[in-house]
Amino acid sequence: MTQKRSAGLLLFRPAEGPAGSPDEGIEVLLGHMGGPFWEHKDEGSWAIPKGEYEEDEAPIAAARREFTEEIGLPPPEGPYLPLGELRIPTGKLVTIWAVRADLDPALMVPGTFTMEWPPHSGRTQEFPELDRVAWFTPPVAETKLIPSQIPFLERLLALPRG
Repeated sequence: MTQKRSAGLLLFRPAEGPAGSPDEGIEVLLGHMGGPFWEHKDEGSWAIPKGEYEEDEAPIAAARREFTEEIGLPPPEGPYLPLGELRIPTGKLVTIWAVRADLDPALMVPGTFTMEWPPHSGRTQEFPELDRVAWFTPPVAETKLIPSQIPFLERLLALPRG
């Protein structure tokens, strides 16, 4: 059986402090997972934009492609900061890069997927892969992210920033 792999981009930008003064912190861009299972959930239901790729595709190329597929916008230019890889509970190997960029969430045009819904109905429906994206400070992002992706946020926060 072939190892399932996924790659993605975690965008970050400087956070604005009170009264417009620059804050030393950052914000990260996360996407709320689409489809009926996640529709009424918030905590633990946001993710780093990412997706699966085959062995013959370079992980960074997959991360850029998946960003476009999920967000509907071209990926930001680098430099891409490697946050490494993790094996998540499903067994999939996930690789993430951080990239400093700004993006207006209102410009998102999500990619879609099709699934049988309601279950066992024989009907298929189309749903957005991500139904919205938003910027969060790290403490808020930690509550929003699916738990298996929190280590990537921690790795980003550990990187030196200038």
